[in-house]
Amino acid sequence: MKHRILQLVSLFSFVALVGAQNHSPFPLWPEGAPGALGTEDKDIPTLTPFLPTPENATGAAIVICPGGGYGGLADHEGSHYARWLNEQGIAGFVLKYRLGSGGYRHPAMLQDAARAVRTVRAQAAEWKLDPKRVGIMGSSAGGHLASTLLTHFDTGNADAADLIERQSSRPDLGVLCYPVISLTSPFTHQGSKRNLLGPDPSPDLARKLSSELQVTKDTPPCFVWHTWEDKGVPIENSLSFAEALQKSGVPFDLHIYERGPHGIGLGTRQYGQGERHPWTRDCEYWLKQRGFGK
Repeated sequence: MKHRILQLVSLFSFVALVGAQNHSPFPLWPEGAPGALGTEDKDIPTLTPFLPTPENATGAAIVICPGGGYGGLADHEGSHYARWLNEQGIAGFVLKYRLGSGGYRHPAMLQDAARAVRTVRAQAAEWKLDPKRVGIMGSSAGGHLASTLLTHFDTGNADAADLIERQSSRPDLGVLCYPVISLTSPFTHQGSKRNLLGPDPSPDLARKLSSELQVTKDTPPCFVWHTWEDKGVPIENSLSFAEALQKSGVPFDLHIYERGPHGIGLGTRQYGQGERHPWTRDCEYWLKQRGFGK
């Protein structure tokens, strides 16, 4: 038993040491993720910290889930977001989660997102963060993953030998960018559903992972945005989630903009060098009001 405890302490210290290196990815489970199909890169979920300068830091953090239809991960919805958060004094942690294209199905993705939030909380002192200000954000299918954790979190296992698993996986807020939300409606993004659940999932599982059906009064506050021009993921996904938040009495900001294609990210590629989509300014204001940003 003593040897096992020392092993766990040593393992935790190793994760903390690796994780403290800015922009250096580290494995969420150094000894292998639960349900891993192998030891290749696709089998190893990682977290990459992007830390603001000490003089600019607010102590808040957000885990970032890039989009990609559960078949890939878009960098412009990952590291680009992290650097934008750093401008506001917020630490960004980009999650590389397991994918359907790598042979994985639910619950692997949710396990990775929950572990990421727990890890940031467990190592908050290492990064000079407030464990009570840890959010999650995601775009498209990454927005679905974020919304899934926002509606399927737990308080942690107080008796776990793994110190990280003792932490709550509940984010303190969520930012959902043109998210996939429903897996049961006519506006479901079928590619994301197939990669997440396989070709013939049970109706009960699809309902369980339709986030608009899983909102409760305990769901964290959310910033949700979409564009009318989005042809990839219909705006009804965001509208249905906002409606569920309203019915449950959960605070939220909802923004539907006319312009912008699906996958726009910060908008700099569409709006010209250095010019960002207006959602960024609205979200900056919301994050500041929530005590996350400067």
